[in-house]
Parts: sequence; C-alpha cells; structure tokens
Amino acid sequence: MPGGRLTQQERRQIALGLADDLPYAEIARGLDRPTSTITREVMRNGGPAAYRADAAHRATEHRSQRRKQAAHRDPAATPVAPGRDAEEVRAFEESYTTVLIQSGVPKMMARVLAALTITDSGTLTASELVERLQVSPASVSKAIAFLDSQGLVRRERDERRRERYSVDNDVWFQSMMASARATQQLIATARQGVGVLGPDTEAGTRLENVARFMDFVSESITRAAEQARDVLFTKPPSGSHAEPGPDRA
Repeated sequence: MPGGRLTQQERRQIALGLADDLPYAEIARGLDRPTSTITREVMRNGGPAAYRADAAHRATEHRSQRRKQAAHRDPAATPVAPGRDAEEVRAFEESYTTVLIQSGVPKMMARVLAALTITDSGTLTASELVERLQVSPASVSKAIAFLDSQGLVRRERDERRRERYSVDNDVWFQSMMASARATQQLIATARQGVGVLGPDTEAGTRLENVARFMDFVSESITRAAEQARDVLFTKPPSGSHAEPGPDRA
C-alpha cells in the first residue's frame, strides 16, 4: 500500500470517482489507499459535491506551508496528548472544521469551536486559542462572541481569574434550546402573517403550513434533546487527563 501524501494524479482519480458517484471505499480500493484517507481528503476540500482535484492539491500545499511556518514559530502551538499521532489529530481537526463550515458556522468560529472540542479538557483561554490557532486576539474575541451568542461556548473564570471558554455536553443541549426558541419566534411571526394576509388566501395558507411544520419539528427536536441529554451522553474513562495547554501553570 503506498504511503505519503496523495499525488495530484490521485486527486484527479478521486474527482473522477466522485463524479461517477462511487463510494469512498471503492475509490480507495482503486488507489490502494485506506478509505479514511479518501474521506478526510474529500471532506477537508469542500465535500463530495464541491471537490476539485487541482484546487485540493493547491490547498494541501498551502496547508503544508502553513504548518511548517507554525512549527517554526512555536513547535508546541498545538499540544497533542501522548499516544496520539500529531498529523492525524491535525488532519481530523481540519476535517471537523470543514464540516462545521459546511453546516453554516463561519470559518474563524468553526476553527475555535473545533479547537475547543478536540481538547480533552474542553476548555481553553483566549491566549491558548491565539497560540494554538496562530491568529490575532481580536479574531478569537470576535469568534467567541459569536459562539457565545449561539449558546455554543460557556465562559467561566479559572483560579487565576483568566476567562476560559468551554464546550461540553450541556453546551450543545443549550444550543439546541436556543435554536428552538429562535424557531418559536419564526412560528409566531408566520402566524402573524396568516392574520395579516388572511387564512383563506394562498399566501396565508402557505404561512400556516410553515408554522405547523416548524412547530412540529421544533417540538420533536426539543423533546428528543431533553431525552438524549440524560440517556445518550457517555462519560470519559476514570483517570483520563487533559493535555496541557501552552498557557497553563
């Protein structure tokens, strides 16, 4: 099985396979590569619908240069716990960030959320995020403000009075609840439109259907989130430890 990075020709074969709607496993067999390699390659470069071989190759070269520059600036910028492959962790972080972006999260906010999520502690300070992502404090501050407004991060003070930003199971639950509240506002506005336009008009009927659909979906999601909160969440094994951040004592 060949090792190393994908070549430009291999990326073109991936693009052809995607165009033919081949599954990742079949594309991987044709290249004698692991399926996970193909999956990561596609997801970090726009997903199956937007993957372009030449653009993916240029992006990979650019990422490689960025990693070399980051390593030159500070080899410990992204600490990795013992037993983990640093390159694999970085590749997964990029893939996770890409998926968040595709789901509608702005790029910088997605990078911050991914960085918080893949730390064992689930918490970092502003200076740790700046060091880890090699970005400006202003970029981190703007990203945190957005994520906080969406209920996706929690702010807290540590023993040294530094503000920490955290993600955990409850943060995702609270985010779902915030989304449900926003949906309720949409439902109320749609029903207001029914009254304005008339329930017997085509526009009024359309808005009533919007309200009914969103009401049903919102109620179902809220109920499922409340049930899952206590039933589905798994707990880390005892004795697990967080990797040290660059700003921890």
